[in-house]
Amino acid sequence: MENPIEMTSNLTAIRIKEYLSKDKRFDGRMPENFRDIIIETGISKNAEGSARVKLGNTEVLVGVKMNVSTPYPDSPNKGNLMVTAELLPLSSPRFENGPPKFPAIELGRVIDRGIRESKFIELEKLCIKEGEKVWTVFIDIYSINDDGNLLDAAGIGAIAALKNAKIPKYDEKEDKVLFGELSDESIPVKKELPISITAHKIGKNLIIDPTRDEEDISETRVTICSSDGEISSMQKGDSESLSIEEMNNILDLIEKTERVVFKKIEKSLK
Repeated sequence: MENPIEMTSNLTAIRIKEYLSKDKRFDGRMPENFRDIIIETGISKNAEGSARVKLGNTEVLVGVKMNVSTPYPDSPNKGNLMVTAELLPLSSPRFENGPPKFPAIELGRVIDRGIRESKFIELEKLCIKEGEKVWTVFIDIYSINDDGNLLDAAGIGAIAALKNAKIPKYDEKEDKVLFGELSDESIPVKKELPISITAHKIGKNLIIDPTRDEEDISETRVTICSSDGEISSMQKGDSESLSIEEMNNILDLIEKTERVVFKKIEKSLK
């Protein structure tokens, strides 16, 4: 539940819109610029893969765990994927303990869709015995500090965690996963990274990577996941409509931004 006291004030909203009308933002960025991206991997000894991502003051932790499960009936020769998100109260007074609410559910689903539809994980290679046993990949996302754009921070974190994850050792005879013991085998992922970028509309302006104040006054947003210029998923949020021209502008903006973000992520993961 959101605390109204913490919402961005009308005065701040007016000033943000005035700045944007001049292609400026409070922190000096242009509308299409991301904040500094910091990625750390291997931060958890208990996860098969993990990452910490910071976008300015926004911070998330992402962990990857694996277990042996029964495959889904419609994909008997493929591994399973599950993505969940938990928006922790320590990251914002707007978040409360308890069952996941819509923002957390939506975040998990958007990240799941981007990874799944891009086919970043080669799920066929996670089949142990068709129709009986496959590896299930669990991706858990935790917010540590919410200063806007948790969606993109989580998307980057999920990719970084998957890229450095190892498959646990599995005793097939005993049908037992040896938790805590990792094999030398990485989770099979493609070389092309699926980058999720969210564009927000504020008045007549479009921006990338909003701060919390900017996100508060966003009228609508579109998250696009693409790899090497090919779109794999698209998710619109909020109720405000978009014209065809605005949608074309969003596509152009995200395409331009994706190349810059990809280079930053690739450099960090090396």
